[in-house]
This record gives sequence, C-alpha cells and structure tokens, in this order.
Amino acid sequence: MPLAFDSLSHGSIAFGFFNIESDMLLCDRYFMFATEFCAGIEDIAENSDAQSYQTFWQVQFIRADADIGDLAGAIHGVRFTGFIGDLYRCFSFPQRPADFKQKPEGFKTQTRVSQLIANYGEPLGISVLIARDGTEIQIGDYRFNRAQFQELILYIWRGGFPRWRGEIRPAYLIRMRDKILRHCSGIFKGVAFEG
Repeated sequence: MPLAFDSLSHGSIAFGFFNIESDMLLCDRYFMFATEFCAGIEDIAENSDAQSYQTFWQVQFIRADADIGDLAGAIHGVRFTGFIGDLYRCFSFPQRPADFKQKPEGFKTQTRVSQLIANYGEPLGISVLIARDGTEIQIGDYRFNRAQFQELILYIWRGGFPRWRGEIRPAYLIRMRDKILRHCSGIFKGVAFEG
C-alpha cells in the first residue's frame, strides 16, 4: 500500500503500490507502472556520472481527488469510487490476510489497468532532472533529496507494504538494482539494497 514519504517540495506525499494485482505506482497525483519507473531509474543510473541530467517520463495525471478514489473504502469493499474503485472492482482485496502480498507478476495486468485509468487520468510528460551535485532529483512537480529518493527506490525493492509474495522480485526490478549498483554515484551514492 502507498506510504507517506517526505519530499522537499510538497512535504509528506503518498507513494507506492495500491493494489497487489497491479504493478502501478502512485506518486501523489502521478501514476505509472513500476516497469516504466524502473526503466527510468536505469536510464538515470547510466547517466549518474554526468554533471547534471534531464530526461522525460510519461505518466498518467489525475487532477481531482474524487477521480483518484477512496483506497480504504475499496480495500474494505464498501466504497468503489474513481479509478481506485474501478481497479478494486476488477481486482478485489484478498479474503485471507496471508494472501495480502504484492504479486511479482503484476505487470501482466497492465493492459486492463491502462484501460481503467484512461477514464480518469490524462497522459502527461514530466521532466526528471538530477541536480548538478547529485544531491537532489525533481520528478515533475516533486523534489526529493538523495535520501528521500533512495527511500522510494527501496520501497519498490521491498515490494512496498506488504512486500513481494514469497520475497520473489520481478526481473525488471533486479535489472534496476544491478544497474544502480554498477553506477552507484550521484543520486544513488550510498544506496543499500537488502536481500
């Protein structure tokens, strides 16, 4: 589930997975698949020695809270509003608490999840800019220092809350970690992966 993470620009924001059947992430009002996020991180890692680096990511942007929906209501099966409500109608919260684990094959639902979010979001190209000294990153409107940004990456590595089912990580995540560790400088300096 999404957790509260600190940012330099917006204080505490929600970031993370929000349905165990999908690999979609939210960063406040930006939505993107973890496969895309990790590919973007790999690109940044390959350029982490540069003085500064700018790239562009494609996200889905949802303006209104009502269009995002009510995560708690959807999890409890009592209020299915907005995009999150539609998603939980398709992929409901598990009956058994032991089954509440992020599924490493969540990328297989991307076609269906893309169809659902198209009813609420709008495609948006955002700039991703790494500061000259590698101590800050700006992702669209959101700025993070090195430690804050690394927490986002480590959250995905763990499988968020409740972690990856069977501690099995998808291949795209392993590729991202390996690329970061080969280019462990700038914004990635000092990052420590567990497991």
